Amino acid sequence: MYPGGFEHPDMVAIVKKHNMGKTIIQVQEAFSEDQFQDSKSICQSMSKMVSRSSMVSLFEKPKFRDFVNSLHYQHETILANGLRERLHGNQEQGFNMMLDVLLTGKLAKWSLISILPVYHKPTEEVFVKPTTAKGVIQQFELDSLVYKPRPSWEFYFEFRSIVNEMKSKVDSRLSPNNAAFTGFLMMSMENI
Repeated sequence: MYPGGFEHPDMVAIVKKHNMGKTIIQVQEAFSEDQFQDSKSICQSMSKMVSRSSMVSLFEKPKFRDFVNSLHYQHETILANGLRERLHGNQEQGFNMMLDVLLTGKLAKWSLISILPVYHKPTEEVFVKPTTAKGVIQQFELDSLVYKPRPSWEFYFEFRSIVNEMKSKVDSRLSPNNAAFTGFLMMSMENI
């Protein structure tokens, strides 16, 4: 349907809508290791970047913003430290720290826990969109992978491994980054 992959004019228009290049740069700058000095400013930057993301639901953005604004110091510190670990240290520990804080606000959503890492390391990390993840599992008969609405490191780690392996087996024009590749998978499953 799209000869040339993401170089096809229709795909170029979709890519422009998501403005990945600009957002990747902003997230990489906002969450570079030396930025993790003040938990409050990190959490505010998290809120700002989530609200700018075209991949996060319009319903989740204000809920996340309000949640971040209501955090008391302890949870703010855990959330910021969790993101630091997730991006620059022990990824599993960081994932679980973030998850614990998000659970307190009933915001333990795949999109919220996976969006910033995919912007920070776009060719390594994955954005978990529930419908796409479930479709990939079903379409490719990934029986070892069981999707659950509540985020877990085990699922994320396995899903990321599978996406990166799949990406390595296709034309590079289909995978300029992992968000684009999973978007390609989503679009191709819609046409089956």
